[in-house]
Amino acid sequence: MKEYCIRLRNLREDNDMTQEEIAAFLGTSQTMYSRYERGSNELPVRYLMKLCDFYRVSADYLLGRSGGKAERTGGQTEKTGGQTGTDNSGDK
Repeated sequence: MKEYCIRLRNLREDNDMTQEEIAAFLGTSQTMYSRYERGSNELPVRYLMKLCDFYRVSADYLLGRSGGKAERTGGQTEKTGGQTGTDNSGDK
C-alpha cells in the first residue's frame, strides 16, 4: 500500500473522524474518499492541499516523503517538537 494511503487513514482516525466527514469537508463522496485511502484513485492536488491545512501537516509528510510531522503555521513550516530557522542574532 502507498505510504500516503496509510497516513491518510491514520490522520483521519487520530482525529476521530469518519470517511464521510472528511469527504464532506473535501466536497466529494464517501465512496470516492475511500478510494483515495485504499489507493484505488490518486488523491487530487487540491484535496492534498486542503487535507494538509486541515491536519496541519506538510505535504511531504502526508505523501510519505518525510518521517516527521511538520506543522504548517501561517505559511511557515515548523517541525513539531523542534525548532526551525536560523539564529540571526549576530547579524546586523
